[in-house]
Amino acid sequence: MIQLDIAGSARQPRIVVRNHRGDTIDLPALWLRERAQDASQVDATTGQRLIDAHLLPPDLKLVEARRIDDRLQLSFSDGYRGTFDPAPLIEDIAMDDGCPEPAPWHAGAVPECRVAWPDIEGDEAAMAAALERFLVSGFLVLTGTPHKADATLEIAGRFGTVRETNFGRRFEVVSRPGSNDLAYRPVRLGPHTDNPYRVPVPGIQILHCLENGASGGLSTLADSLAAAALLRDEDPDGFALLAEIPVRFRFRDEGADHVALRPVIETDGEERMTGLHYSPRLDSLPLLEEAELQAYQAARKRLAELLAGPELELRFALQPGELLMFDNNRIVHGRTAFDPEEGPRRLIGCYIDCDGPRSLYRVLGRNGALHKAA
Repeated sequence: MIQLDIAGSARQPRIVVRNHRGDTIDLPALWLRERAQDASQVDATTGQRLIDAHLLPPDLKLVEARRIDDRLQLSFSDGYRGTFDPAPLIEDIAMDDGCPEPAPWHAGAVPECRVAWPDIEGDEAAMAAALERFLVSGFLVLTGTPHKADATLEIAGRFGTVRETNFGRRFEVVSRPGSNDLAYRPVRLGPHTDNPYRVPVPGIQILHCLENGASGGLSTLADSLAAAALLRDEDPDGFALLAEIPVRFRFRDEGADHVALRPVIETDGEERMTGLHYSPRLDSLPLLEEAELQAYQAARKRLAELLAGPELELRFALQPGELLMFDNNRIVHGRTAFDPEEGPRRLIGCYIDCDGPRSLYRVLGRNGALHKAA
């Protein structure tokens, strides 16, 4: 339980945060002043500031602090006085985005991620529960979806904004000789993320199965968070090379020539691994000194082995009426080879922005759906 208390003297007041262990942290006056909550500072409809907080003086001071019922009345050296609700301050202290944390998984312990589309289509609590599964595991399989191409974008739009790429607003994954991408051939596709050559990279991929009459063509998934954790334990220096050294990804055909330079392993500002930019068909080994190149290649090779190995790789046949949705940055996907002469294999694909499901999860939380789902 986090609490805000007034400390210090009347002439030099301080606002401190106390956690359940009794540890305290001082909240800087500037940090508090920026979070002024009254109508002269924040628009009531949008929640956006009416002042430019970037222009506040760096040496701003807290000059008076009083508790009024369950709120704080604070006065600052720039002349502003206002009443503060501790709840949003505590929320900001936590730096929590309001979504569940991802939980890496292995092939032998895959979380249950199959959800019936009719069950969640009109039920906010069921949708919230499905979104929680998706955010934790990075993928979801919707069953019982309509067997028609027009349904793909409709379902995708329920989760977020559809992102058009050089393959169009939606694309049809069928075997086409002479196509501009190996995804449209019946060959095996090893683990990869889509479009690492794009800026930005598409966030979430959707593959909607309409027909699957071939005995091959199994879908494969692996969690890059689990793979990278294993690699980091085995070879921390190699992990660092893959996270620091950019490589070039390129896609080109008659109408496009996309190039992006980025590391294979993506990390955030706190050096936590968030996902991969990974496609052995589309990248180029960087030019490094021989010793460093060998170390880089050893790490790259081990990552490839982990992603395609039985410990991490999940294989299954996507059936007609099933829709696979996965985080394109976190979950590497692929496909086993198939013979198009055995029967038709037809999937409709599209991309949505990665923040769509997260936004929807928070909105449903505001509506009380998360509480109902629990």
